[in-house]
Amino acid sequence: MEEKKFDAKTIIGFVLIFFLLLWVMENNKPSQEELAKRKAAQEQAEAQAKQQQNTATTAQAFQQIPTDSVALAQYKATLGAFAYSASLPSAKDELTIIENKDVKITISNKGGELKEVLLKHFQTYDTLPVYLVKDSNALFGIDFTTAQGQKLNTRNLFFQPELKNEGGKQVVSMKLKTSENVYLEYLYTLPAEGYMLDMAIRSQGLSGVLNTNQPLTIDWGVKARRMEKSVTYENRYTQASILFGDDKVQRLSQGGNDGGKEEQVRWVAYKQHLFSSILINDAPFEKGDFLSYNIATNEGKDVKFTKNIKSTFPLKTKGGELSESLHFYFGPSDYNILKQYDDKYQLTESIPLGWGIFGWLNKWLFIPLYNFLAQYFSVGLVIILMTIIVRLLLSPIVYKSYLSQAKMKVLRPEIEEINKKYEEPMKRQQETMALYSKAGVNPLSGCIPALLQLPVFLALFNFFPAEFGLRQKSFLWADDLSSYDAVLQLPFSIPFYGSHVSLFPFLASVAILIYSLMTMAQTVQPQQPGMPSMKFLIYLSPVMMLFFFNNYASGLSLYYFISNLLTIFIMLAIKYWIIDEKKIHAQIQENKKKPKKESKFQAKMREMMEQAEAQRKMQQSQQRKK
Repeated sequence: MEEKKFDAKTIIGFVLIFFLLLWVMENNKPSQEELAKRKAAQEQAEAQAKQQQNTATTAQAFQQIPTDSVALAQYKATLGAFAYSASLPSAKDELTIIENKDVKITISNKGGELKEVLLKHFQTYDTLPVYLVKDSNALFGIDFTTAQGQKLNTRNLFFQPELKNEGGKQVVSMKLKTSENVYLEYLYTLPAEGYMLDMAIRSQGLSGVLNTNQPLTIDWGVKARRMEKSVTYENRYTQASILFGDDKVQRLSQGGNDGGKEEQVRWVAYKQHLFSSILINDAPFEKGDFLSYNIATNEGKDVKFTKNIKSTFPLKTKGGELSESLHFYFGPSDYNILKQYDDKYQLTESIPLGWGIFGWLNKWLFIPLYNFLAQYFSVGLVIILMTIIVRLLLSPIVYKSYLSQAKMKVLRPEIEEINKKYEEPMKRQQETMALYSKAGVNPLSGCIPALLQLPVFLALFNFFPAEFGLRQKSFLWADDLSSYDAVLQLPFSIPFYGSHVSLFPFLASVAILIYSLMTMAQTVQPQQPGMPSMKFLIYLSPVMMLFFFNNYASGLSLYYFISNLLTIFIMLAIKYWIIDEKKIHAQIQENKKKPKKESKFQAKMREMMEQAEAQRKMQQSQQRKK
């Protein structure tokens, strides 16, 4: 019975893929500089936690205005000119609400900042309303120094609210006053629909109140609230993205603590998987400091937050006054919605669709294709139809690959004869290459088509986790195609696998195994001397699929399952109805009779092999003389 081994072409294909994976891992591996940056980010995170604790203590002290005359005098001395704001009737933690058909926003007198942001049309995995801001998980404040030297933050001071309606837009003016006509104002404007909240920061008469020689900075931070079933998966795709300079995008690490500095910052997006909080400046910030660090430590139901992200921007004054035109986007990370703002802000760049050709495939092929099909079919059927279309488009490549395998299979008896006839590896290789040349067979033509499919594979690997349309859409046993499709909960957790069993990854793994076995059966030939057995690779890929995708979006696993299933059917169709091995054998015999013109590359390779063989014989001759 013939032992099944991989032929040289298959091994070359696996080696190329192996080196490609090594290249991807190497490019994603943090450099020493990045490791140092992450360590600094960790230290900065710890310092920030202490600072937040101190700020909370200070805020608690400012929460209640003293009534005792001595304490009141000390309190006013702490606030300087801004003690006036604490003497107004508005100096209490009251709320102002504005809303449209899509969002409901609550603004507090204290700090003039957003207290709650509710997205009306969405629910969390456990059917609760989606709040991007709630329970003090977000901060927005300006650090400044007064002319008298008091260091203050607007978050601890009381603003005076005024709500009005202007042309169908709700407008809230929040004024932090030092007198009736001298103030710092936050002006919030919410249109009748949409997820964009405009915010103007401006001052009147503060040139003599602020010490503009000391830095004025905006601090904006969000502790990302958990929205989805899988904390691990949601946390993996929660990160900060920054648009800066000349349309450049920097993304902080998804996997761990990270930080960075950029100049000419146009916006920073806190993308928490399928929802985003984005701060935009019409006139770019001169620079920005960014920090992100993990909060979630397990997959349990008690996890409320995933990452903590914070940004700091310096503010410039003009004539001692402030004037900034900002915008907040609070809404879904939906490419179609964000594209509406691309002309001005390029917000779709906040979605990581992949770099280079992978991003282009998603933008110009897969997203339009998904949008078109979604008009007529359910999401599960859309994924299946997309898979069929992609596999049909790639079927010529599958055909080329299978044709190459069939040619190699036909040549197998002659290769076996060469292996028996020649014991020297170099001579055996020369004769084998000569046979390939005479027969018109390229041993690399089978693995090259496989490599050509990798851009599609990697593009879709980025597409499915980023596609908002999959969220909470069910198909068969999967109740949410943007999360895992658990069919069995385990009483324990398996490292790198989890505490549940997802069915679509299991089916995809079985399909990969069948496809691999079919490929091996097609290309099998006797083991080359000195060549180790590669059978384990047949089983490695399905096992990796099973472990790696158990916590991934079931929509992605569904795609891979259907894709491999279709590839199996296409290969069977090619084998039994398209390719005739007898005709291939006859064509190869005809090719052998034709005179072959040696290319420059082939001539060079032949010369190199002949020189190597001559050198080897010379060395053997010298060793015999000794």
